[in-house]
Amino acid sequence: MRRALLLLMLLAACKQDMADGPHREALEASATFPDGASARPQVPGTVDRTEDLSPVPDTIPVPVDMALLERGRERFGIFCTPCHGLAGDGDGMIVRHGFPHPPSYHTPALRAATDRHLFDVITDGYGVMYPYGSRVPPADRWAIVAYIRALQLSRHAPVADLGAPAGSAG
Repeated sequence: MRRALLLLMLLAACKQDMADGPHREALEASATFPDGASARPQVPGTVDRTEDLSPVPDTIPVPVDMALLERGRERFGIFCTPCHGLAGDGDGMIVRHGFPHPPSYHTPALRAATDRHLFDVITDGYGVMYPYGSRVPPADRWAIVAYIRALQLSRHAPVADLGAPAGSAG
């Protein structure tokens, strides 16, 4: 019994030594490491454990309906129109004040771009475009892609796909 009590006291003393170690504030200087920092830098390639690592589909992963397009229009209005303008021509208010002119969504190159490309550009940015991956959830990014496709279709729909004009018999 006495031996067990002595062992318990020794173990408790070890814990106390660790609890009394030096406390450092973030970015505080320290002689503990050769570089003088009190903390170690993040290991290259470290991934935030809250990050979604599931594969990103190549096309819009949900059915395109009016609810998705309305959500995309709303999100486009908030995040995209300052630079890209309401119609996607690249003539937003920021551009009018000297910011670089983004390409129009109606150019052949962007009309031919994949849905995944548009999603990735929204996520990671491109050129001088700021990445919105941390600000716009993936579902909203896909809604914006669907709305961009609707903008493109509104200007470039094949004539054969258009119905009869409103009010005409036919």
